[in-house]
Amino acid sequence: MTSILTNSAAMAALQTLRSIDNGLETTQARVSSGLRVENASDNAAYWSIATTMRSDNRAISTVADALGLGAAKVDTAYAALENVVEVMSEIKAKLVAAREPGVDKNKINDEITELKNQLISAAQSASFSGENWLYNSGPNELGVKSVVASFVRSASGNVKVATLDFDTKNSVLIDISDAERGYLTKAVDADALMDTPTGTAREYYLIDMGAASASARPIEILDDPNDPAATTYQDLDDMISVVDNILKDLTNAASTLGAITKRIEMQESFVASLGDVIDKGIGRLVDADMNEESTRLKALQTQQQLGIQSLSIANSSAENILQLFRQ
Repeated sequence: MTSILTNSAAMAALQTLRSIDNGLETTQARVSSGLRVENASDNAAYWSIATTMRSDNRAISTVADALGLGAAKVDTAYAALENVVEVMSEIKAKLVAAREPGVDKNKINDEITELKNQLISAAQSASFSGENWLYNSGPNELGVKSVVASFVRSASGNVKVATLDFDTKNSVLIDISDAERGYLTKAVDADALMDTPTGTAREYYLIDMGAASASARPIEILDDPNDPAATTYQDLDDMISVVDNILKDLTNAASTLGAITKRIEMQESFVASLGDVIDKGIGRLVDADMNEESTRLKALQTQQQLGIQSLSIANSSAENILQLFRQ
C-alpha cells in the first residue's frame, strides 16, 4: 500500500542511516584517540582495570625516581668509605714503617696526623641530599635508613611500599656524641686481638672528636726518650693490630654498601621492565587495533553514502504519486 502520510521505506532507510552514523562516530573516535575503551561506558570492566593500573604505573615511576635518589646516597657513602679504607691502609703502612729502628718517628707521626685529618674530611663530606651515613653530629644514633624499592599491590587489592633498609651502625665512622658508635672514634682493646690475651686491657682509638674514652690512648707516635709516655715497640705492635682490626671492619662496611648498590641497580632494572610490561598489558585491554578500525571506517563511510542514496530514493517515491493526479 502506498501512503502519503507514512513512508515506510524512508523510515527504514533513515533507521539504517542512523545506525551507520552511530557506528561511524564510534569508529572515528577510536581512530582519533587510539583507544578502543576510552570511557567507562565503552567497557566498564576493562576501563576500571586500566585506570587502576595506570595509577599504579605512576607510582612505579615515582619508585624509579626514589631508587635513583637512594642510589646516589649509597654511592656517596661508598665513595667516601672507599677513600677511608685507602687512607687506613696508608696509616697501617706508616705504623709498620715506624717499627723499623732508626727511622724518624716524628716525621711519620706528622704524616699520620695528616692522614687522620683526611679521614675526618672524607667522613664529613659524604653527604647527599642532607644525609650523611658516615658522620654523626647529633646526640642520637643515625638509625636505619630506608630506600623506596617497590610499589606492591596484593591479590586482595591492598597496596604497600617496600623499602631497602640499611642500618648505619654498619657505616658510621665518626660520632661526636658517643665515640663507641664510630669505627674511627671507638676504643679497641689490643690485648683482646692477641692470640693469647693477657687479660690486661690496652685500648687505643684513632680519632678524638671530644668523646673518646678516658682510659684509651690515641694512635700516635711520641718519640721522646725523656717522656715516660713515649711510644714503645710494644705500643706500635698494639697500634698496628688495632688499625688492622678497624680496617677489617671498614672493609666489611664497604662490602655491605656495595651489596646494597648492586641490589638497587637490579631493582632499578626490574622497575623499568615492570613499568613497560604494565603499559603493554593496559594497551591490550584498551588500545584500538588501528588496522581493523581503519578498515571499518572505510566500510562505514561507504555504507553511509549508500544509506543516504537509499533514503533519497525512498523519499522520491512519494513524488511519483503526483503523476497520478496530473491531467
